[in-house]
Amino acid sequence: MKRIKSDKIILTDRIFDGYVYFEGGKIVEVTDRELPVAEEYDMTGLYVSAGFIDIHAHGGGGYRFEGSVDEIIAACEFHLAHGTTSICPTVSADSFEFMAGAGQRIGKAMSDPRLRGTILGAHMEGPYLSKKQAGAQCPAHITEPMEMDYLPYIEQNASSIARWSYAPENDAGEKFAKALKEHGIVASAGHTDAIYDDMLRAFENGCRLVTHLYSCTSTITRDHGFRRLGVIETAYLLDGMYVEIICDGKHLPPELIKLVYKSKGADRIALITDSLSLAGTDATHGFMQNTEYIIEDGVCKLMDRSAFAGSIATADRLLRVATKEAGIPICEAVRMMTATPAEIMGLTDKGQLCGGFDADIVAFDEDINLTAVFAKGNKIV
Repeated sequence: MKRIKSDKIILTDRIFDGYVYFEGGKIVEVTDRELPVAEEYDMTGLYVSAGFIDIHAHGGGGYRFEGSVDEIIAACEFHLAHGTTSICPTVSADSFEFMAGAGQRIGKAMSDPRLRGTILGAHMEGPYLSKKQAGAQCPAHITEPMEMDYLPYIEQNASSIARWSYAPENDAGEKFAKALKEHGIVASAGHTDAIYDDMLRAFENGCRLVTHLYSCTSTITRDHGFRRLGVIETAYLLDGMYVEIICDGKHLPPELIKLVYKSKGADRIALITDSLSLAGTDATHGFMQNTEYIIEDGVCKLMDRSAFAGSIATADRLLRVATKEAGIPICEAVRMMTATPAEIMGLTDKGQLCGGFDADIVAFDEDINLTAVFAKGNKIV
């Protein structure tokens, strides 16, 4: 058995002074008792938390999650070095055939022996989105839900699909949402121009998450003078609705991050990178599917600079922005990168430093500089 010693162990509700014991890839106990061990890592003075869980990332280190199994593994390794021990590789809107193929390759990567972290399953971001809220997604590939396409794919690959972002206003009879719920796939409202009634029906049929709140999500509109709530206001109104935010300090300014935190609380917010393949590289120009973008001011932008196209953030940067720029307490910020995304994804063995949970552990200093990463008990960094 091994242990980590620290006076700053971050639990879900407090900072603890003691030890994290782990063996066989699992946490045995978090306690202040001294037990016999074969090896100790003294991290006194450093924060120690559960490994980060990023449920929305397109790639990193120069690798796309829509690529080969080798590329998927390489992108996971890049994010693992930044503390992300569990991840949902994201597939952008494209032809359904392409998206299905990419999802199947992610499924293969999940069991690849080279994978040192955990792939939770694919995140399909499209093609059932809103053209009005396409953002950097390619409008040519956006369609209404096609049962003849999605149903056979879901039935054959449900175990490797973790979540699916879609526009609820285009889901006639909530058939798509119901299919996702039936197969244990997390339904998320994203790239959507929905109004309150659309969102309420989706919520009642299993949609409990909003994809990157404020990014390609509708707000209050007026119909002949009558105001209608959009996705943003509905997310605030429905207590049971989770939201994810791109906490890179660019997509949302610190004061808006504060507003989301004040309104929803750490137990309903997941911090995500939404990182594109060029995260962690020196490149300044790239493509997401057919959408060309540039990297400028620390964020990805469409070529005409009219909107953002994604981020180049890593999980440690999200935590740094949340604590240093938005002023969120460290325990709460860590919760939004660990326990809350774990809860969203229905994980019962990740996201907390607790006996019986996977030994996914990270250590970092006051400035959120990572000093150690463990995945399933194996020291990576």
